[in-house]
Amino acid sequence: MPAPATDRRRAAVLGSPIAHSLSPALHRAAYAELGLVDWTYDRFDVDEAALPGFFEGLGPEWAGLSLTMPLKRAVIPLLDEVSETAASVDAVNTVVLTEDGRRTGDNTDIPGIVAALGEHGIEKAETAAILGAGATASSALAALARICTGEIAVYVRSAARADEMRGWAERLDAEVRIADWADAEEALRAPLVVATTPAGATDALAAAVPEMPTTLFDVLYDPWPTALAARWSAHGGAVVSGLDLLVHQAVLQVEQMTGRAPAPLATMRKAGERALADR
Repeated sequence: MPAPATDRRRAAVLGSPIAHSLSPALHRAAYAELGLVDWTYDRFDVDEAALPGFFEGLGPEWAGLSLTMPLKRAVIPLLDEVSETAASVDAVNTVVLTEDGRRTGDNTDIPGIVAALGEHGIEKAETAAILGAGATASSALAALARICTGEIAVYVRSAARADEMRGWAERLDAEVRIADWADAEEALRAPLVVATTPAGATDALAAAVPEMPTTLFDVLYDPWPTALAARWSAHGGAVVSGLDLLVHQAVLQVEQMTGRAPAPLATMRKAGERALADR
């Protein structure tokens, strides 16, 4: 278990680049709300080559780490244990460190996606579509495998990405249909659409949003809204943002690292909104 709240404890987010990360704002807001006055949360620009050395320098005051790209897979060999959730997609975004030096990896993106959708009233979906097949897409697929009762269509740009998603589908025991990105407009008619692509990648699809869209989960949060999300909202569809995901996965991280639950979701969301507004 984590050390008592009165002890000085450290946590941080690692990645490269990392200056844009909202994680410090979210976690620090949680610590303040929870009365963890001696806890700190920082950010460090760490790439794959530097990650082992960073781990070697961690002392007993460290409680946990948040990981973003490109470290989510690179960290796995450095851990003593990996949760079943993280192992299902070979991606760790959370490391909990104990005073005896044990390192446990988890993936809070997957339950974070489920929680963000649930907050918007989406607990089940008959079918769904995923736009993109990068690192976030595998977590999205794992999340949808938990709530989708039918087919999940995944729209990809390359044969290599298609093969990767077929592999994840088999591993997750999910019913997946791989489709070409050239046909991505048809994805917008699905009951639930999850956009996992980089900024600008779905802008051209905005003009194809149907007159009565259902639910779009766009994992981006900066810039926001995306062209697709803005058009979706204008047509009356429900939109779940990347900030929703960021907050829900961070809530789970705070709970694991501090041993305090529930983490203050509303406070953390407000902190994220303020940090975005200040940019």
